[in-house]
Amino acid sequence: MTHRTRTRTEIISQILRVANGGDGVTKTKIMYGVFLSHGLMKELMMILTKNGLLSYDLDGQRFKTTEKGLGFLETYNQMDDMIKAPPAASEQHQQLI
Repeated sequence: MTHRTRTRTEIISQILRVANGGDGVTKTKIMYGVFLSHGLMKELMMILTKNGLLSYDLDGQRFKTTEKGLGFLETYNQMDDMIKAPPAASEQHQQLI
């Protein structure tokens, strides 16, 4: 089994996925759900909330993916699908170039 390093964008998409739906999730659920160190989780949560991709409910101490975050996820998934296109499509594209 090969291990590869996740990109920051992959990690962000995983955080937004875990925090999507329901009444939100705790920092602990995100940290374990995405397999993050506490330090990296804190850094990314601050960036995501500051940029409006995650909201934080102070009373319930829970994070939730915002509409903007869902837009990011949709775009990320579309790009990921394009990159992971079947080899036949890539070969056809090479022939066109």
